[in-house]
Amino acid sequence: MSMTERIPLDRISERARAARPGRTALAVVAGLLFGLGWLAFKACAVAWLAVAWCGSAVIEDWQASRQAETVRRARAGRVR
Repeated sequence: MSMTERIPLDRISERARAARPGRTALAVVAGLLFGLGWLAFKACAVAWLAVAWCGSAVIEDWQASRQAETVRRARAGRVR
């Protein structure tokens, strides 16, 4: 038995003729839209993390500078 005899060419041809190109195109479009939505979600998540991180850094530095200013004024004898 040769290799071509083992391959079910008739069934493969039948399936290929039964395939719906419209449905396949819709599946491809749906996959692309899903991928774009996933990428947009990831981009927004990273942007939000960056904004939150920068905001937290500003708050931390603000509090540290206020503490340093309070200590400096206490050493100078002018406590607020």
